[in-house]
Amino acid sequence: MIEKDLVAAPGTPERALLETLDLGRLPRHVAVIMDGNGRWAKQRHLPRVEGHRAGASAVRETVETAARLRLDALTLYAFSTENWKRPKAEVSTLFALLKEFLKREFRSLVENDIRFRVVGRADGLDPSVRSALATALEATASCRGMVFSVALNYSGRAEIADAARALARDAAAGSLDPETIDEDAVARRLYTADLPDPDLLIRTSGELRISNFLLWQIAYAEIHVTPVLWPDFRRRHLLEALLDYQRRERRYGGVAEEDASAPGVPPAPAALGA
Repeated sequence: MIEKDLVAAPGTPERALLETLDLGRLPRHVAVIMDGNGRWAKQRHLPRVEGHRAGASAVRETVETAARLRLDALTLYAFSTENWKRPKAEVSTLFALLKEFLKREFRSLVENDIRFRVVGRADGLDPSVRSALATALEATASCRGMVFSVALNYSGRAEIADAARALARDAAAGSLDPETIDEDAVARRLYTADLPDPDLLIRTSGELRISNFLLWQIAYAEIHVTPVLWPDFRRRHLLEALLDYQRRERRYGGVAEEDASAPGVPPAPAALGA
């Protein structure tokens, strides 16, 4: 059961938003492209790294709110394979902030029954980063609440290529008949194999692109774009995104019931071949 007072205090604008939500129709999995740290810093005449530092507060509040809403999964896009092109000092600071965050927050993750995980090519990360990740993974391994995933050294195309490589290995080993490969076979070999696909993808900073993030998994996700820069993203903005999600009609390639029964639209057959 969701304890509303833990999500938003009575009498606040956030509580008013919470009261408009149907808590029985929340998305199971929310994914977020955290964008706008650099612009946030530039607007304040600060170094880019200060935008990343400020973004840690947004991460903390988003994870806390999602867990209190009892979402099944939250995935944050933290560092793409393309981000290695950034200045070395910025990359070093990003990973230093990550290690600092994990050291400071992993006990809170355990206390809130949040299981931490990483999606991406972790073997390409610095050993000190892998060690910090391993500590958080081990500490939260027995947690059974929300799964909080961080996409690191991640590329949607690379993920699909890795899945294809795994299929090829299994086929070459004789443990997989190539003729049986279907969408489920691919999905089982993705980094997110044991998670539901995202129902909602949030992108901050107003950019209208998905930046090579969860390309396979977001096939039917609803997309919410907010002009808010990531360091300014707070509980209210997450609740607004959830409310926007609930206003959508999810059709999965079909049509709305009222459209299907409208004049000029033939009714769907009861059964093919009947």
